[in-house]
Amino acid sequence: MKIKSAEFVISNTNYKICPTPEIPEYAFIGRSNVGKSSLINALANNRKLAKTSGNPGKTQLINHFLINNNWYLVDLPGYGFARVSKVKRAEFHNMISEYLLNRLNLICLFVLIDSRHKPQQIDQEFMKWLAEKRIPFTIVFTKSDKLGKTALSDNIKKYKATMLQQWEWLPEIFITSAEKKEGLNGILTYIERLNPQFKKTS
Repeated sequence: MKIKSAEFVISNTNYKICPTPEIPEYAFIGRSNVGKSSLINALANNRKLAKTSGNPGKTQLINHFLINNNWYLVDLPGYGFARVSKVKRAEFHNMISEYLLNRLNLICLFVLIDSRHKPQQIDQEFMKWLAEKRIPFTIVFTKSDKLGKTALSDNIKKYKATMLQQWEWLPEIFITSAEKKEGLNGILTYIERLNPQFKKTS
């Protein structure tokens, strides 16, 4: 798939005022500072589409972008904020949960994981919750360019092994680098393959 157009549609804090769910939708989420905005911009080949910042937690709204006029890319707030109050964290949690549980046209959630780190409890708990709620998701390892090939391969193998201690099977996995634009075609091809499965509800 080639992305020919990508345009901002709306930002909000409530799934009820998201765009009408008439076309398929794919959301991206991850812990703060995982490189989500950079990955989204690389996918869309537009450096200014999603806001990037040196300060973690820049995304605090549900952001919709219309891609090729036939599917939505959604930039969700990160989780695991260390620099916000408990009240604010609870607000983010509720906003994200309500969106994920109620967005009828959400085809897949891309969960971003920093490839440099060992499995984090917060990520594992979040993915377990997704499975329990039957929310389809894939794992996207980011920042693969920050490691050598051997170290990257070892990290991914260890991550999979850790998950398989509790999971019977693993979801689809992508290994990416926004900086080197690696692994992006795999994600876009995956989306292209899923799009026909969407059936508009009356």
